[in-house]
Amino acid sequence: MSASDVDAAATRLRGVIAPSPLQHNARLSTRTDAAVWLKREDLLPVRSYKLRGAYNLISQLDEAARAAGVVCASAGNHAQGVAYACARLGVRARVYLPRTTPRQKRDRVASLGGDVVEVRVSGDAYDDAAAAALRDTGETGAVLVPPFDDPRTVAGQGTVVREVVAQLGRAPDVLVVPVGGGGLLAGTLIWLRERHPDVRVIGVEPAGAACMAAALAEGHPVDLPELDPFVDGASVRRAGEVTYPITREAVLTGTTSLRTVAEGMVCVEMLELYQQDGVIAEPAGALASAALAAGTLDVRPGETVVCLLSGGNNDVSRYAEVVERALVHEGLKHYFLVDFPQEPGALRRFLDDVLGPDDDITLFEYVKRNNRETGPALVGIELGRPGDLDALLERMRVAPPHIERVPPDSPLFRFLL
Repeated sequence: MSASDVDAAATRLRGVIAPSPLQHNARLSTRTDAAVWLKREDLLPVRSYKLRGAYNLISQLDEAARAAGVVCASAGNHAQGVAYACARLGVRARVYLPRTTPRQKRDRVASLGGDVVEVRVSGDAYDDAAAAALRDTGETGAVLVPPFDDPRTVAGQGTVVREVVAQLGRAPDVLVVPVGGGGLLAGTLIWLRERHPDVRVIGVEPAGAACMAAALAEGHPVDLPELDPFVDGASVRRAGEVTYPITREAVLTGTTSLRTVAEGMVCVEMLELYQQDGVIAEPAGALASAALAAGTLDVRPGETVVCLLSGGNNDVSRYAEVVERALVHEGLKHYFLVDFPQEPGALRRFLDDVLGPDDDITLFEYVKRNNRETGPALVGIELGRPGDLDALLERMRVAPPHIERVPPDSPLFRFLL
C-alpha cells in the first residue's frame, strides 16, 4: 500500500461525500495551550468515517462480485457505511451485528440500506458477528467487506488525514487517532509516511480493549483474554493482520506512539463535548479528545493538534450509563454496603451522622435480610467534590453500622454500570 492508494480512494469518494468539517476547539485549546482542531467525521452521512473504507472497497468490485453480494460484520458504524455504499451502488448485503450494538445503530443500518440490506444479529461481541459473517461467505460466495483488515478499507480510511492537511493548508504537528482494529490508524500512517513524515501520530485505544498495544507487546496480533465492550466502536479483540505491521513499522521509527484512555474518562469527555461544545459523540468518537483532555499526551504549547472525532452514533438511552461512569471516574460517585440495624430511626441516624452537607444518596436498595437484627443495603452516594471522600470515610468509620466500601474494580460494579 502507498499514498497513491489513498489518493485513488479520495477520487472514488468525490461526489459521494463532502469533506467533513475541521473545527477549532476553544475548550481543548485553552486546556492544553495548543491549537486544537476536531475533524468532525460524525457529520458524514453515516455519522462516522467508516463509509470511506466501505465505499472504496465495494466500488472496486467487478460485476460478478457485485452480483454475489457482500457480507460484513460490525459493531454498528462499518455496517452503516456498507449499507450506504450498497444502497448507492445497488449491491445486496447481509450485515452481522453483535447483540451489544445499540438499537440506534441497528435502526440506522436498516434505514440506510433499505431493501438491499438484511440485518442479522449474532453473538455478544464483534468477534462473534465476524465469525458468523465469515461462515456466510464460505456458504454463499458473497464478498466479505472487512471493517479494517483489508488494503482497500485501509486506503479509504486514509482519506481522512488527506482532508485534514488540505483544510489546514499544512500538516499538523500532532494527529490523535482513535484505534480499534487499526484501519483508520494504518490508513493515516500510509499516507503520512510519504507526504508528511514529520507529523507525530498518537493512536488512542480504550483501556479495556487495547488490542494493538497487545499485538506490539507480543510481536504479532493476539486475542485479548478479556474485552470491555463499552467503547463499542473500538472494542476489538484482535488487531488486524494488515493493520498491525503498518502500525509496528511506524512505532519502531518513532513517528507514532500508542496510548490508552480509561472508559470513565471517555465518558467525561463525551459529556464535555455535549455540554460545552454541542457535539454528540459516541464513545469511540470521543477517544482521541479524551486522551488529550486527560493530559497524558506529549503535546507542547503552541503546537497544532488535530483530534479525529470518528463517530457520533450514540443512542440517547446510553447517557444515563455515560453520566454514571463519568461520576465514578471523577471520584464523585461511590457505593457502599451498609449493615443497617433493623430498628426505628436507623436510616435517620445514618443521614445525620454520616452524610455531609453536599452529599446525596442516589441509590438505596436492601440486598437481603440476614436476620431480624440487621439488613445490609447497597447505598450509592454522590459527593459535592471529590475531596469530600476522606471526610465521608472517616464519618463512616466511627458510625455505628458496619459499612463496607464497594471499590470500582469489584465484580459488583457489573450490576451497577
